[in-house]
Amino acid sequence: MSLRVAVAQYRIGEPADFAAFAARVAARVDIAARAGAQCVVLPEYLALEAAAAQPGDVRADFVRSLEALQGVRADYEALARELARRHAIHLVAGTFITSCGNGRYRNRAWLATPEGRLAFQDKLTLTGFERASGVIEAGDVLKVFETGLGRIAIDVCYDIEFPLYARAQAEAGANLLLVPSCTDTEAGANRVRIGCQARALENQAFVACAVTAGIADWSPALDCNTGIAAVYTPVDRGFPADGIAAAATDGGDWAMADVDLDALAAARREGQVANATDWPAQQRPALARARVERA
Repeated sequence: MSLRVAVAQYRIGEPADFAAFAARVAARVDIAARAGAQCVVLPEYLALEAAAAQPGDVRADFVRSLEALQGVRADYEALARELARRHAIHLVAGTFITSCGNGRYRNRAWLATPEGRLAFQDKLTLTGFERASGVIEAGDVLKVFETGLGRIAIDVCYDIEFPLYARAQAEAGANLLLVPSCTDTEAGANRVRIGCQARALENQAFVACAVTAGIADWSPALDCNTGIAAVYTPVDRGFPADGIAAAATDGGDWAMADVDLDALAAARREGQVANATDWPAQQRPALARARVERA
């Protein structure tokens, strides 16, 4: 089975209202769908672009903007459902920082299916910025989704830098890891990129990363955006030697690649290396701790 994956390099704008935000998102998803994408990934913090419509003193205050943003949550979810149905795609609709009550929020990635169903994966490990906000809490459930594309999973930005999340998802049958991301420094973008490539190598899986782009100085969270949208592969026979199936150009909007799940299965059976199968070798009891010897 082969499927086309499109990951956005989404340039943040300043829409005047939710309708303008929805039109921007819809126009971009339309481009990917018309190019044949069956799985489309939008970036982390995408919903915060809709906060541009808030009064200046609200949108400049991260916590107040989150509270105000809850008023369009139902519209955001409806938009995700509608775009997935309209284009018959699986859509990771970025993340919406969702109220859980008592002034607490979770950074929640939404997955919409062609049938209009919604599922979500919460971010499991918070960045320093999220912890410092004082209102965002970490998720507590790691998921894999059974879909018409097979089993897929979502790792929100920082989560892809932790190998055991992706490993558990791979062991549960996920062949495609989808990574909505938002980073504000080159170092942050590189950490996510390296995490994506490491998870693809370790698990012999495909990893697809969407990013925010551009400058949005009206927002304390979307102020500066870095990173390159890309689709990563195992580094083995039959795949690109650098493990990169596609990467967006500087200033580009999308990276798209056809990923072959049958080729992935073949690589796991008869590749030059067997990283996924050999994972337990490092878990031998005798190797649980390093022995210190005098050299």
